[in-house]
Amino acid sequence: MSNELNVLLATAPAAMTPWGMYQAADTVVKTVMLLLVLASLATWSVLAAKAWQFQREARCLRTARQALLHASALEDVGPAVHLQSGLQHALLQAARQELQQSAELADRTGLNARVAARVQRIELEHAAQLRSGTGVLASIGALAPFVGLFGTVWGIMNSFIGIAQSNTTNLAVVAPGIAEALLATAMGLVAAIPAVLVYNHFTRVLAGLRRLSGDLGTAVQLLVSRDLDRAGGTAG
Repeated sequence: MSNELNVLLATAPAAMTPWGMYQAADTVVKTVMLLLVLASLATWSVLAAKAWQFQREARCLRTARQALLHASALEDVGPAVHLQSGLQHALLQAARQELQQSAELADRTGLNARVAARVQRIELEHAAQLRSGTGVLASIGALAPFVGLFGTVWGIMNSFIGIAQSNTTNLAVVAPGIAEALLATAMGLVAAIPAVLVYNHFTRVLAGLRRLSGDLGTAVQLLVSRDLDRAGGTAG
């Protein structure tokens, strides 16, 4: 057995660790691994930030929904702290603004429709704001396995080139290069699987928030309709 092979056998156990394999990897494979680490960090960062945002938003929307459903008219909705910001504030302001702009109209038949249009637009903007930042999870979940596979293919290709140059197929010589390449695939899966799980979870959470937003919009429209009926108007 050659001296070079003896050295490889002696150093193989130390090199066959994730950090050792990273250090021994090709520059392209190293770059792939670093990209996958950054993608994984992005996933956990989005999870922490969005989970906190969604919990706070759900709590505010539920509190506002209770206040609006218990009110009998727009003027009954007082300056409560939980109604002075966020979606609920935007909906109330839109309804009041439309009522003011329509006050001089003799025919108020289309008032409800105009309020509904404003409410729908605000709900769409709110949903878009909540979704912002979650798209990166879908991208990571879809692309990370292929990025890892690219690193694997590149690493195995280099391993075969090394085999051809060394004129040996001894497992002690071949295994480290192949292990380095396969590590890229493993890292791709480690980055992709949590991203897909978190994205699916957030999709369900966003659906619940949209239902709460719809409840708020409906509550505001009901208040406007009651005010019109009290004023002797006709709802359109």
